[in-house]
Amino acid sequence: MIPEHRQTFNAAFSPARYAEMQADIESQLPGQLDFRVAESPVFIPAVLRDKLIAAGQSIIEVIERPDFKQLTEASIPAHQRVPGDEGRPEFLTFDFAVCRGADGELEPQLIEMQGFPSLYAFQSWLPSVFKAHYPIADSVTPFLEAPDFETYQERMRQFILGGQPAENVILLELFPEKQKTRIDFALTKKLWGIEPVCLTRVQRNGRQLFYEKEGRLVEVKRIYNRIIFDELARYPELNTEFNLTEDVDVTWVGHPNWFFRISKYTLPLLEGPFIPASYYLHELTAYPEDLHSYVLKPLFSFAGAGVRLHVTAADLDALTDKHHYLLQRKVTYEPVVQSPDGLVKCEIRLLYIWPNGEARPQLLTGLSRLSRGEMIGVDFNKDKDWVGGTTPLFER
Repeated sequence: MIPEHRQTFNAAFSPARYAEMQADIESQLPGQLDFRVAESPVFIPAVLRDKLIAAGQSIIEVIERPDFKQLTEASIPAHQRVPGDEGRPEFLTFDFAVCRGADGELEPQLIEMQGFPSLYAFQSWLPSVFKAHYPIADSVTPFLEAPDFETYQERMRQFILGGQPAENVILLELFPEKQKTRIDFALTKKLWGIEPVCLTRVQRNGRQLFYEKEGRLVEVKRIYNRIIFDELARYPELNTEFNLTEDVDVTWVGHPNWFFRISKYTLPLLEGPFIPASYYLHELTAYPEDLHSYVLKPLFSFAGAGVRLHVTAADLDALTDKHHYLLQRKVTYEPVVQSPDGLVKCEIRLLYIWPNGEARPQLLTGLSRLSRGEMIGVDFNKDKDWVGGTTPLFER
């Protein structure tokens, strides 16, 4: 999207060079990469960067409303509500499709949002790998409200540790060694000293939690939570000493309830030029006349599960649990990333943190995904090249 950077990169690109980059990742973090890293970064011009920032700010203004918690109470399933001080959403991630507006200019359109951490370690590290293998100018950067890699790492370390020794802070996940995102867990340990710990390894003694490290029990003071309840529900026979919904003496970074509060459930509360219209299905007295222009999304799912791109009134009438769905106006992704054999669609995720004591969230970096399929996800891009996860590089 920045022609000079794209031309320089593509001139230097070759399948062999891409293979060398993949081998470099494997040598640094053996066996950890379990998803496709795309062949190229995405170069974001200043005009689009500023629209992304403005779009994110308009969402944050809704989250800051004094009645936001009241408006989102119904988003938290009763059997998955976690006690303790929710505080504020310490992580915010907003996904935007890159589209072409009515004025002919590129613009973001909101697809999804989460009050849950994404690949905060991996996305700060990946740009350095690209730069080691390709000519990338200093006039673009992966960082926004952090000036450089070192500042980013120190800010994230302080934010997640919260003044505690690193061994008293854990990254909590279910079978972390098997997760597709485990490369981010490995980097979280490498960069910030935080151990990835499976829920099955957490021991409980009254209100205190512990995990075993090098033959000794270590108390858990803070939990950097990466468990998603949807996945936990797939293991009803899981044997654990600690249930996430129990009241214990830990600080959550961030609190699991925000996963539900800031989610697809929030979309109908938003409006603006970069926000497609969304409606809770059960509140509609009539379906939109242009129903073909809408996508049906389950409120309580993740990673694109259950999304239906083509629905009819009969399909909606057949749903017995309409309060579990929303309709969102479709957006048209504009293919804008020039690959060697055509243009590719892309999505940009903005990654924020909101440290305690800070008046506003901090927009630190981003994540991008390239797609040739009907949707962005892996299942829609099998056996294709120039697709997958990558890094957005913003014009300074």
